[in-house]
Amino acid sequence: MTVTQEPAEPAAELAEQPYTYRRVELAEPDWRRFPGWRDVTEAQWRDAQWQRVHCVRNVKQLRALMGDLLEDRFYDDLVADQQELATMSMLLPPQMLNTMAPHAGTDPAKVTEAFYADPIRRYMLPVRSDRDPDWPSHPHSQRDSLHEAEMWVVEGLTHRYPTKVLAELLSTCPQYCGHCTRMDLVGNSTPQIDKHKLALKPVDRQDAMIDYLKRTPGVRDVVVSGGDVANVPWHQLEAFLMRLLDIETVRDIRLATKALAGLPQHWLQPKVVEGLARVGGTARRRGVNLAIHTHVNHAQSVTPLVAEATRAALDAGVRDVRNQGVLMRGVNDTPAQLLDLCFALQGEASILPYYFYMCDMIPNAEHWRLSVAEAQELQHAIMGYLPGYATPRIICDVPYVGKRWVHQLAEYDRERGISYWTKNYRTGIEHDDPEALRRRYPYYDPVSTLPAAGQQWWRENG
Repeated sequence: MTVTQEPAEPAAELAEQPYTYRRVELAEPDWRRFPGWRDVTEAQWRDAQWQRVHCVRNVKQLRALMGDLLEDRFYDDLVADQQELATMSMLLPPQMLNTMAPHAGTDPAKVTEAFYADPIRRYMLPVRSDRDPDWPSHPHSQRDSLHEAEMWVVEGLTHRYPTKVLAELLSTCPQYCGHCTRMDLVGNSTPQIDKHKLALKPVDRQDAMIDYLKRTPGVRDVVVSGGDVANVPWHQLEAFLMRLLDIETVRDIRLATKALAGLPQHWLQPKVVEGLARVGGTARRRGVNLAIHTHVNHAQSVTPLVAEATRAALDAGVRDVRNQGVLMRGVNDTPAQLLDLCFALQGEASILPYYFYMCDMIPNAEHWRLSVAEAQELQHAIMGYLPGYATPRIICDVPYVGKRWVHQLAEYDRERGISYWTKNYRTGIEHDDPEALRRRYPYYDPVSTLPAAGQQWWRENG
């Protein structure tokens, strides 16, 4: 007997996932597309000193590099920002600039539009038209928005958390980011900001830091930063790290450097790699965790040279290389942009996605900042795609509180954009404050993200 079967109903078409992963291999953009670098060899490009000498520091140098590729309106926009609103001076290594608009072609109109839209350009080379026209600064913005200098126990050493300190060895970087949270100290003064200066000689500052750590056994974790440790002469940095490793109570050392992405050539120099191996070997023998924390905000910044520098550091004995990005509008404020970046970091460059901070409330930064609600939505959207250990936490760094996951708020007035936060420890300036652990600390959303009633409230009360 023959049994026939009715044809099955067509399977319902599967719905697409909100995000689809596709592996993208890293590629170094061709720097020769810029007229000023047309004859630059690969050997020159890989040379750290060549990169430093050929940084773009002003509009004249940018014009010389770009030739006729950018229209005058972009330069006019850039000059206006430098004169009126920029809190950081211009300093762009070739490596960083080369990741901007990598596929824009040669038509000036198209290149100009690509530069305006480019996520790396938006925070490394801000222009006047980027800024919020109504609220360039929040009424509660501050130069030192995290009050780090208030918590210095010696010059440059911030004791903010019970077991951790931040050691600012210097006030310069190989590159200056427009959104820098330490804009009151780091870099050259601008027409808007007369920068504070470190007063002590570097050796005296380091001596004072080491002395404090020897006298304070409750500190086990030291973030060595600045500025950027890539600007500390290697022999000086290595000597300081070895002194830290001699302190029995120090168990974690983290080196903070955006230059791993902005100037990977520095971290590939033989003297640096060999020095890292000496420090890493000593750390292993003494049971100390040595890590590098870098700062990458978009997948375009992750190139083969960045991956090569990361592998060199890991091979030299650094335990982990982790990324602490900053969440910024127009740069990485969509789930796809964040996930693309995390997969490039984790899968292609061996860099662990660790934190994404909300942009701090410094002056003239409102066009970058997102609301807490937007950050919460992004945290929800990226869950489940990456391995758990490589899923970054989105962090609100609340003044006088510290790092908090964006869902840890205690109360949230969405209309006025004011969130309230609590904490479970005293900062270094609150040991005599009986209310420190009971108080609710405010944080403020950008006014432009609020409903009309909230914006009106700030116009009347801000």
